[in-house]
Amino acid sequence: MKIVLHPTYFPNIAHFVAMVNAEEVILEMEDNFLKQTYRNRTYIYGANGKLGLNIPVIHSQKNRQKYKDVKIYNQDNWQSLHWKSILSAYRTSPFFEYYEDELQPLFMKNAGFILDHNLHCLETICDCLQLELNFFKTDTFEKTLKDKTDYRQLVNAKKEPNYNFEKYTQVFSAKHGFIPNLSILDLLFNEGPNALNYLESQTLKTK
Repeated sequence: MKIVLHPTYFPNIAHFVAMVNAEEVILEMEDNFLKQTYRNRTYIYGANGKLGLNIPVIHSQKNRQKYKDVKIYNQDNWQSLHWKSILSAYRTSPFFEYYEDELQPLFMKNAGFILDHNLHCLETICDCLQLELNFFKTDTFEKTLKDKTDYRQLVNAKKEPNYNFEKYTQVFSAKHGFIPNLSILDLLFNEGPNALNYLESQTLKTK
């Protein structure tokens, strides 16, 4: 199965379930940037529950701006804030120290364009998962796809289906219960080498 989806900031579980079960993953490179999507946000499990991490971007005055042309606003020191939030959320998780050295460099230097940064994050996570995927990139935008499964709707952060994902142990689950479909970081830090087995066993069926 060939699928098309958007590169997002530390993709959530649904994105990775789609990718690991595909024969070919095609990344959408030619779409317009839209607000309130996973293009520049991800959710982790903090001490007070679900916590959003948003990358600030520089919006063009134009009505439409290509995703690949959107620059990151680096004056807010957002990378330091995101890393501190991740440390606070996961430093006591079983596998945080196992992956810390691979992930920390992503938060140590300024990134230029949001799409390039997301691709770098995706590549790093695949290395952590020891996941080899056949990635391809679009060179034109097609509203309707032929011979491919369209998973581009997974980028929408406001209209998320209620996926029937199996529970796994989360750091603060005793306090707030299980929170599904968080960033891949949550699964990685809690399940470690078993994360890939988990992803391969899930489907995008909804409740």
